[in-house]
Amino acid sequence: MFYQPTDFKFTKSLESNWLLIQDELNRLEESNSLPWQKEFLYNKGWDIFSLHSFGKKIDKNCCLCPETTKLVESIPGMTTATFSSLAPGTHIAPHKGYINTVLRCHLGLIVPSDCWIRVGNETKTWEAGKCLIFDDTFEHEVLNRSNTARIILLIDFKKA
Repeated sequence: MFYQPTDFKFTKSLESNWLLIQDELNRLEESNSLPWQKEFLYNKGWDIFSLHSFGKKIDKNCCLCPETTKLVESIPGMTTATFSSLAPGTHIAPHKGYINTVLRCHLGLIVPSDCWIRVGNETKTWEAGKCLIFDDTFEHEVLNRSNTARIILLIDFKKA
């Protein structure tokens, strides 16, 4: 189930500052990223760089992205904020989230064509500088069929 990004005040701030966020992302070294822990969900190539993880601030990472950190910390109820990178050919199998008290926001940062996300029966593509918001307790899957990485800023926030 997707939501209208305009229904959430913080999306305007993220979208108007997406180039600043992308600039901080571009300054990170690839070695700073880690594979997503739930390896059974994907075939290869899902890496993350976390600023906040399930309510815990990752200080050393936040220092590398100070402007992004300020933006995500201003989001009411934010619990997780991480850069999420999918390598070419990566498929995240259909699955459901397990926390029904949060919604998930994806801010497109590097968005090649031929990438999509399906939530329930609805499939969407990302746009650079635009947010997608969905309830990840609905079955969802992701595929990057392009020749380049797809990178988003992934944010979980508590439902109002």
